[in-house]
Amino acid sequence: MSTARLTINLDALVTNWRNLNTKTNCETAAVVKANGYGLDSGRVATALAKAGARNFFVAIAEEGVALRRALGPGPGISVFSGHMEGDAKLLRDFQLTPMLNSLDQMLRHFEALPGHPFGVQLDSGMNRLGMEPGEWAAVRDIALGQNPVLLMSHLACADEPDHPMNPQQLKAFQEMTDGIEVPRSLSATGGMLLGRDYHFDLCRPGIGLYGGRPFGDALPVVQLDLPVIQIRDLMPGETVGYGNTWTAPRQCRIATVAAGYADGLLRRMTDGDIKAYAGATPCPVVGRISMDLITIDVTDLSEDPAVLTLLNEQQTVDTLADAAGTIGYEILTSLGARYARTYQG
Repeated sequence: MSTARLTINLDALVTNWRNLNTKTNCETAAVVKANGYGLDSGRVATALAKAGARNFFVAIAEEGVALRRALGPGPGISVFSGHMEGDAKLLRDFQLTPMLNSLDQMLRHFEALPGHPFGVQLDSGMNRLGMEPGEWAAVRDIALGQNPVLLMSHLACADEPDHPMNPQQLKAFQEMTDGIEVPRSLSATGGMLLGRDYHFDLCRPGIGLYGGRPFGDALPVVQLDLPVIQIRDLMPGETVGYGNTWTAPRQCRIATVAAGYADGLLRRMTDGDIKAYAGATPCPVVGRISMDLITIDVTDLSEDPAVLTLLNEQQTVDTLADAAGTIGYEILTSLGARYARTYQG
């Protein structure tokens, strides 16, 4: 094997969706933006649709087009960015539902696609996308007269259960939507874990489906196996990689594997306590991660490995993210195009 291999376990992904679904008394949709968090939105959504998911969320209309081609007619596909200039034909031809974010988008949508399904995104305090309370109050009756299919907002701090922003946003969302006979959605993965006050009519998990925090019970979905190109012996005091950042403390054996920051294995991870695994045995990553290569201390193995594993049940995307000072989302969505991909389930 000359190419690093990324194995995506669709059965684990479906199990994560089902386990999150059991936490609610409402519909559980799925967020598959950024090409299914880098894992192929078509394959991810097809597996989830077979498991019972009926609604999916993407970031932009073009993502929705690719998803519709994979799913075919039937499942709902909603677009977080709303109705952007030039989107009308895509929204119409591929049965996409824009989440309208502003008065301008609302006017554009009603003029270009009268009668076409839409939702409304409300800003409950994140100050990113959606109508603020004053703007919503001014146009609410007009919007409701056109029969929206969903009113939604987004939590800023749901991965911190005790953060005061959570009840603050819940209250703001309730004030904007209570008494309206339209389905509502506030929660992604983190919000689902805050309890049923946050669930409303539809939840839309993202990162929890793919094995990431804050869903602590998530099954890992990805495994990354890296082929060993070369193994060499070092004497004490010799250095490894760019910048001489690691010095051999003893006589040791160093394996060089075929992957690097061009494959989404961030250079910043060099500063963390990252391992590669030979079966169940951890081997320290040493030296600086470069564009195409990573060096690993395999001295304590009884035999030279042909493959070392960087992502598995012991070392998840969140472990790599912690080492890089980032979040699991960035690790997942950065996993590169050079990997040979295998899908299980």
